[in-house]
Amino acid sequence: MTKIELELKNAAGLHARPAALFVQKASGFASKITVQAGDKTADAKSILAIMSLGLGQGAKFTITADGSDETACVAALQALIESNFGEG
Repeated sequence: MTKIELELKNAAGLHARPAALFVQKASGFASKITVQAGDKTADAKSILAIMSLGLGQGAKFTITADGSDETACVAALQALIESNFGEG
């Protein structure tokens, strides 16, 4: 199991477009991936679940991956988030 804690820096948070990019990236991996923010946990491969977390700018959350490609998965999701989803 691989875990990482991250913070959203992009101005709009995890709204529709970034959430779709996040889910698309997560869905490319075989590992089971969850996102936890506070007392809420969501399946990283479900756009509705991710958007229901309501993560805005400055939100801190944990990504957990468990599976054969967990390390690559967490690294790819971290890179996506740290790039602000390509929003400059």
